[in-house]
Amino acid sequence: MNYSETLSYLYDTLPMFSRLGAAAYKADLGNTITLCEFLGNPHQKIKTIHVAGTNGKGSVSHMLAAILQEAGFTTGLYTSPHLKDFRERIRINGIPCSEDFVVRFTEKMIPVIESVQPSFFEITVAMAFEYFASNPVDIAIIETGLGGRLDSTNIIHPLVSVITSIGWDHMQLLGNTLEAIAGEKAGIIKEKVPVVLGKMDAILYKVFQKKLISTSGENSNHLLYLADENWRVLSTQSNHTLQIVLEEKATLAQHEYILDLPGIYQQYNVACVLTTIRILQQMGYAISETHIGLGLQKVVSTTGLHGRWETLLHQPRVIADVAHNEDGMRWLVKQVNEIRFRQLILIIGMVKDKEVDKVLALLPPHATYFFTQASIPRALPAEQLADMAKGYNLNGTVVTNVNDALDQAIRLADSNDLILICGSVFLVGELNLLEKID
Repeated sequence: MNYSETLSYLYDTLPMFSRLGAAAYKADLGNTITLCEFLGNPHQKIKTIHVAGTNGKGSVSHMLAAILQEAGFTTGLYTSPHLKDFRERIRINGIPCSEDFVVRFTEKMIPVIESVQPSFFEITVAMAFEYFASNPVDIAIIETGLGGRLDSTNIIHPLVSVITSIGWDHMQLLGNTLEAIAGEKAGIIKEKVPVVLGKMDAILYKVFQKKLISTSGENSNHLLYLADENWRVLSTQSNHTLQIVLEEKATLAQHEYILDLPGIYQQYNVACVLTTIRILQQMGYAISETHIGLGLQKVVSTTGLHGRWETLLHQPRVIADVAHNEDGMRWLVKQVNEIRFRQLILIIGMVKDKEVDKVLALLPPHATYFFTQASIPRALPAEQLADMAKGYNLNGTVVTNVNDALDQAIRLADSNDLILICGSVFLVGELNLLEKID
């Protein structure tokens, strides 16, 4: 098989969450364990950091990778989903795995694939572990796909577990209360492993504290690090970068950083990242303040992260963001309200299994809307999205292809207008303007 044939085999043969939703979710770790045993348990040969959370886990994973790379560590990075090319999921020092590796790995795994019948995500997790073990990395950042307790990545025993946020998403699989969702995310907590928690309600902290005690004993509170208790945000300023000043509460020292990720929601992600870096420094990792500053300044160019309040054009200003749930959209609207423009043109498409009504309720009625959809079976039909939006006084045009919608929006726009594309990772991934993977 060549690379194109290999991808067709993986996409067509294996249940894929982006296409099927919950039907592709395997609610146990058995398949992943079997796949990795076949490979000689490559995950046991690498040091890892495990990152989960409703929102922010992708940004945190990429920031950590950028800082570690800047510090000179050979750094693996496993994330999902990809935007343009499958190989974005598996990188070492920002460079995607080779097409040849994907082909060879898949051909080697065909007998066990046919026997085990894993999901698409399960096989990609095993692929990542194999790649990081066979091309030795000093450390690998591993992002969960969904949840934590039963996520395929949860066979690792990491140096640090990071949980960025808890919010309403994937309730059909993770539970109908925030406490239940937190319980699923808490499943990545391992015995004697430090845990970093992002900003969340106090009642949810107790869920993680209880899980930590159950795994590491009554005297394990020293392993729990609350990012917003370690770092206080003093100021933020966002334009094409995010300038942020934080106070480290242990020393009262102030630190100023410039991020090439300008979304104001990144302020909480940065606190998670800095807390994690402090733990790694305590473990003996040689990471300086210079490494931190330079790493945060070039996350996109170092790791290939895209779709986080990313400016694709300047006149009119076209911004793409992968926000797709209630919490993510709330931050997006907050940022829109803090910048100046003549008219807002919003291009939105969502998938069927999100709480679409809660997202629509947050959107400004004064904007001009284009309702569209990604080219996946899970996509909510644009016509249906437009009908739902009318209930919130959101009116606009249905254009089923996102690039056609963007073309129409640009023709409509003045040079001082803002065009925002959001609602689905898969929608953003289909944008022709988005830089293709090298």
